[in-house]
Amino acid sequence: MSAEALSFLVFCGGMLVLMGIGLNMAFALLLTGAAMAWVLGFWDTQLLAQNMVAGIDSFPLLAVPFFILAGELMNAGGISRRIITMAQAWVGHIHGGLGFVAIGAAVLMASMSGSALADTAALATILLPMMRRHGYPMHRSAGLIASGGIIAPIIPPSMPFVIYGVTTNTSISSLFLSGIVPGLIMGAGLVITWKLVLRGMDLAGEPPRPMAERLGETGKAFWALLMPIIIIGGMKTGVFTPTEAAVVAAFYALVVSLFVHRELSIPDLHGVLVRAAKTTAVVMFLCAGAQVASYMITLADLPGVLTGWLGPLVQHPRTLMAVMMVVLVLIGTALDLTPTILIFAPVMLPIAVKAGIDPVYFGLMFVLNGAIGLITPPVGTVLNVVAGVGRLSMHQVIKGVNPFLLCYLIILVLFVLFPSIVTAPVAWMR
Repeated sequence: MSAEALSFLVFCGGMLVLMGIGLNMAFALLLTGAAMAWVLGFWDTQLLAQNMVAGIDSFPLLAVPFFILAGELMNAGGISRRIITMAQAWVGHIHGGLGFVAIGAAVLMASMSGSALADTAALATILLPMMRRHGYPMHRSAGLIASGGIIAPIIPPSMPFVIYGVTTNTSISSLFLSGIVPGLIMGAGLVITWKLVLRGMDLAGEPPRPMAERLGETGKAFWALLMPIIIIGGMKTGVFTPTEAAVVAAFYALVVSLFVHRELSIPDLHGVLVRAAKTTAVVMFLCAGAQVASYMITLADLPGVLTGWLGPLVQHPRTLMAVMMVVLVLIGTALDLTPTILIFAPVMLPIAVKAGIDPVYFGLMFVLNGAIGLITPPVGTVLNVVAGVGRLSMHQVIKGVNPFLLCYLIILVLFVLFPSIVTAPVAWMR
């Protein structure tokens, strides 16, 4: 057996075994990388340590802790709640209005935090009790909120885009621009699917709000609505980089929460910072472990091995893209978004580039596929969040998310068949 084939077997077998016994993903990546180093004859503890440090010693990666902090501050400081209240004032009276509130709020909040888990938790905490009181089917409501939450990794600012850009050396600014139109299409898809789900249901609605009240709620959400304009506008005009945008977002959320809304006190900051630090530590340790595995993957030339296997498809980019998306859908059922990016993006991107596929388009499709994995059983991290907040069984949430999951898969196929839906708006915005 060749060294490349043995390395591939060690990588795949090691990851499957270590995940199967329930080992933390960061440790699984680290141990798999160490095993590959031993097989390849590169065993050196100093080399492993250097790669771990290199995995997190990155200026663009600094955006991750600040976007996480911005999301925590938004939830603690009332910014997220004001977005939901404003959406409720405008569309809450429509048949199934609370569902449309969830979709609108999900799109708006996605343009501020970039975290699927943070947005889903905020939406579920506020909206699920209201939907229960108004007689909404809870499994469908939970499925809708989970599906709305995964728009966050697509619309900028997006933490997964930052991690993907750092891992594959792809322009983060271009990735951010690529997510705007697909994110809005995802929101529109949820609106259509929710309308179809509602057919024949008799749901209690709210009375229409007077225009003065609607404008009043919009005024209360003014500072929240200003946040994405500052972040995206600043990056588009070159005032600051994506990393600096994360700092601006966190500082803006802090100032608004402390001094404008005054729902966050100085003592409350301790809890916010601790939660943000814990989440950051998890993500960064994943990046450190993934760098070890990624370095050994490069030494073993696994992308070359995979290219050899997929060689005939390189001449047919669309078919190759479809095959890769199917593989990633299957991977997404077992792996979270961040590990999927760290493990498979460095392997798959060179093959896509060799086939002539735009790396920014491939990055968008990769992250979109991984985001869909967040609502795909059996793992479905976002499904677990909704089930926990709503006190529902996992079976109920999985049953409720199916129509929206189908909607997203149709959108994924649409983007594979018509790449210009993604690439044309990016070229125009550049």
